[in-house]
Amino acid sequence: MTIPIKDKTGIAKMREACAVAATVLENLKPLVRPGVTTQDLEEAGRDWIARLGARSACYGYQHGSRRYPAHTCISVNDEVVHGIPSFRRILREGDIVSLDIVVWHDGYIGDNAFTVPVGPVSPAVEKLLRVTREALDLGIRQAQVGHRIGDVSHAIQQFVEANGFSVVRDMVGHGVGVSMHEPPEIPNFGRKGTGDKIKPGMTLAIEPMVNLGAYKTKTLSDGWTVVVADGTPSAHFEHTVLTTERGPEILTIPRPAATQVST
Repeated sequence: MTIPIKDKTGIAKMREACAVAATVLENLKPLVRPGVTTQDLEEAGRDWIARLGARSACYGYQHGSRRYPAHTCISVNDEVVHGIPSFRRILREGDIVSLDIVVWHDGYIGDNAFTVPVGPVSPAVEKLLRVTREALDLGIRQAQVGHRIGDVSHAIQQFVEANGFSVVRDMVGHGVGVSMHEPPEIPNFGRKGTGDKIKPGMTLAIEPMVNLGAYKTKTLSDGWTVVVADGTPSAHFEHTVLTTERGPEILTIPRPAATQVST
């Protein structure tokens, strides 16, 4: 399939959608603390999305016969992605929480994620978070015009595995624009020099999902929540990136004036 190339108008709208998604995410991070439920975070995220004039791209998203029932994806510990918020899920010290925020704004999508520790975490989990975040940075650096998607994938995999962790194989990054999922797929594993060639004007959601244990996953009976098969913790970081002749540009940057949290 052809990878969409954004024109000036599309890029401007992508910037705005991504700024909204990043601002929502930035305002949720400090709310992650012991005693908070994932539903509390969902409601805060829903309210921030509305306050910023957007709507959730997750709410009602259809996969097969199921529609996603929440405005945010909040995944805890061994939950890789698509965790459904609940009042029954109370955060405790030592947990890690992936906040995945995807919004529609003026016809375009902004998509980003960040994994937040709940208070102090074990050294192994602290390393998992650091390595996953650094893997994202390394992947983004490879999103250069003239490179190939496999260069992004290879950089992430090599760094993660060199640090003793594994990359999820069943879920991948992707193009993003007028739809949440556009070509190309961006695996977090692969060979250099393979895949689609990167051209100016692509908008790519690069998102390492990294497990403390083995890479295999399974989906729970709710039809959405993807968990690590061996029950070990998983981390997830994501940015939406614009490819330019000057190099990759991260679009999911929060609005400075809109990131003050009311408590």
